Amino acid sequence: MESTAQQVTANEAANAPVTIESIDVIRIMAAIPHRYPFLMIDRMTDIVLGESAIGVKNVTINEPFFQGHFPAQPVMPGVLIIEAMAQTAAALVVLTLGEAFEGKLVYFMTIENAKFRRPVGPGDRLTLHVEKERARANVWRFKGVGKVDGVAVAEASFSAMIMG
Repeated sequence: MESTAQQVTANEAANAPVTIESIDVIRIMAAIPHRYPFLMIDRMTDIVLGESAIGVKNVTINEPFFQGHFPAQPVMPGVLIIEAMAQTAAALVVLTLGEAFEGKLVYFMTIENAKFRRPVGPGDRLTLHVEKERARANVWRFKGVGKVDGVAVAEASFSAMIMG
């Protein structure tokens, strides 16, 4: 017969969140329908299904938005940083829900408390930390923080609906 400590450990293991160390852009494209030039994430790491993930965007001078924003001093538009957060969250949702949801459209419903703290430019490695606040049916709410070198550059709360 198992001891109480062994039972607790077995129960904790059974209820432990499923984690994925990282996925590449090919797996991201299987999860969400976005493509160049509007696919805003190159990789995802530290994925805890149903809870959180980190998206990675390697910002290069070749980004099409830099041609007009701003040619003399290139800055990644803040709305695209929030879009990158949302793409990270959408891929997390699809990974959580499974293959039947791959390629489904995920639509923004709300964006709240958006703050932009520092510009993001060529050569920056933007990490997009998203954490689920709640999920009800096909509507998920997230808190996102964009960081460069560990320093917050943008943040927002947003909700989205996955279309079946």
